[in-house]
Amino acid sequence: MKKLLITLLLVLTLLTLLAACGQNKDDADAPFEPALDTETGCNITVVGSYDNFEALEAEFDRFNEFYPNVRLRYVKLDDYNNTLANALDGNDKPNIFFSNTGMIGNPSYDAVFAHTEDFSDPALKLGLGCIRPGLINHDADGRVLMVPVFSRTYGMLVNYDLFEREGLSVPTTWEELLSVCQAFKDKGYVSPMMGYSQKSSSCLMYTVAYPMFAAALADNPDALEMANAMKPAAGEYMRGALETVKQLIDTGCVDLTACDEIEDNYTKVILRFFEGDVPMMICTGDTVSGTKKRENQSEAFKNAPFTYAFAPIPATADGGYFIDSPSVEFSVNKDCDNLEMTNEFMRFLISKKELNQMASVKRLVTPTADLSFDTVYAPFGKVPASRTISPGVIGITDPLTVQIRIAAFKVGKGELTVDQAVAQYGTLE
Repeated sequence: MKKLLITLLLVLTLLTLLAACGQNKDDADAPFEPALDTETGCNITVVGSYDNFEALEAEFDRFNEFYPNVRLRYVKLDDYNNTLANALDGNDKPNIFFSNTGMIGNPSYDAVFAHTEDFSDPALKLGLGCIRPGLINHDADGRVLMVPVFSRTYGMLVNYDLFEREGLSVPTTWEELLSVCQAFKDKGYVSPMMGYSQKSSSCLMYTVAYPMFAAALADNPDALEMANAMKPAAGEYMRGALETVKQLIDTGCVDLTACDEIEDNYTKVILRFFEGDVPMMICTGDTVSGTKKRENQSEAFKNAPFTYAFAPIPATADGGYFIDSPSVEFSVNKDCDNLEMTNEFMRFLISKKELNQMASVKRLVTPTADLSFDTVYAPFGKVPASRTISPGVIGITDPLTVQIRIAAFKVGKGELTVDQAVAQYGTLE
């Protein structure tokens, strides 16, 4: 009897541990099982700033396979940031809305967060464990007020066929990058690296500089505090990033005259890359999201398709960085109609399968750990944890990013020296 009791206790302990492990993983790989009456009929509205959202509408259709009588719709709000609070207070309250970490701590959005549900409540049974931890933001009270459905990062589109044709290897370190750019120049390529450079917003200089600046602050809490407080002394932590931008331009890796012909950092950058004569195109993951749709819009690409992927810019001796940031995040209006079914839809959506599916349709970076599911983003899945930085987790604020964006642009354009940009930190605008 004694042995039997011990055996039973061991079995019960094992079952408990297995259950706990399942809960810790949030059953990320388990198939969705409806928790409500599948005959329920109601309306659910998602509002956001996108003109359209085909990837989400595809999820509506998939959810309707379980709940055919639930009517879901996506609505774009004009002047989104200024009208969201009124919409949440209105008669036709949205159930789910776009949010972002920049809203947290901003008094302008206090009215918005007064309506926001706390996703950390275990009663909701959301599978947050399928999301990379660095993407989940907790407010000062430990609440999770938003959950990422897409993420973004910074890097470069790489034309693998060009490298193979010219007998060159894709660079993985700073010295290799400088060397391969020179090799391309020797073969007649005017600008081995290109990107949008007309204005500071979304400029290639910022895309190169921001990951390095973030890395310089990531392991230095005192420096980060100074940088967020706009103290001039924090400018020194921009120096390495700015010198990198300057060297890329001074050595001819980037020809700004050629880059200035690109009119925007989305469609025009993509179509220019698809011409097939650009080895490396500096851009963000948001730009990469438009590549799939525009393959058929480019006559050059249709006539001569090539293999490409999005990779970190190898700006140091150890390689590049993976800046792991949310792109689009969802929050739930706790005061909406049909809250129970709204949470059921969120439980359906927040899973590895559905988030990967939606990212695949939109071709944005998935927020799950499964970066290899889309070969375009696979290179970022190989970046070690030591070189992966989550700005929201370490506490990088939006004002800080404005300083490095303006500084990098002005240094790249020759409007400021590195020393001048460093000295003007906190006053750049």
